[in-house]
Amino acid sequence: MANSDVKTKRLTATGATNLGRARLRQVHVLTAAAAGRLTLTDGDGGPTVLDIDFVASDSQPINIPDQGLLFASDIHVSLATNITSFTIFYA
Repeated sequence: MANSDVKTKRLTATGATNLGRARLRQVHVLTAAAAGRLTLTDGDGGPTVLDIDFVASDSQPINIPDQGLLFASDIHVSLATNITSFTIFYA
């Protein structure tokens, strides 16, 4: 039996996700014609929890092992360069 239900949220811009405390389990990214970069912080101005680069013109899933990454405040998208859209999977 699962510990919790996984939910999703599709995003297209930087800023707060307004999810509150959450564990990030996966990110699925669609990049533009240039290489992309995604940076997620724990709340606005908080510590960087995930900072990852992507190749151009691709759809890329990033699986996060074990229990995922904990965001105690909120999953905040501080940088989404050359990213068309992305979906976060969280619990």
